[in-house]
Amino acid sequence: MLEISNAVRLPDNEIELSAIRAQGAGGQNVNKVSSAIHLRFDIRASSLPEFYKTELLALKDQRISKDGIVVIKAQQFRTQEQNREDALQRLQALIRSVAVTRKTRRPTKPSKSAKAKRMDSKTKRGNIKALRKKVFD
Repeated sequence: MLEISNAVRLPDNEIELSAIRAQGAGGQNVNKVSSAIHLRFDIRASSLPEFYKTELLALKDQRISKDGIVVIKAQQFRTQEQNREDALQRLQALIRSVAVTRKTRRPTKPSKSAKAKRMDSKTKRGNIKALRKKVFD
């Protein structure tokens, strides 16, 4: 059971975990041991509340396919158990990131004094550059 929040939990049967061989440089076990984890999670068929489903499907994330399936490949660690935990934590973080409400941005304008200071500094800088010119008689 994967806990997303106090009220939302995902049953284990909705998350498909399969062991695969990890990529990368070879070693004694890399071609023999399936230590990487391939996680698949179908958003549409899950028991998540509608709010989570719509927000997840609207995300522009490369881990979410057009069919609404989240695919996470965990191969950072050497053991299968650690990679399984890593994959589940990454899925949990992805779903939790959708629930965070972001503050609405209010456009602001610079004050009159800020505009005046800016124009003064520009004219000063222009005068300094004008003084560098050659003097003609």
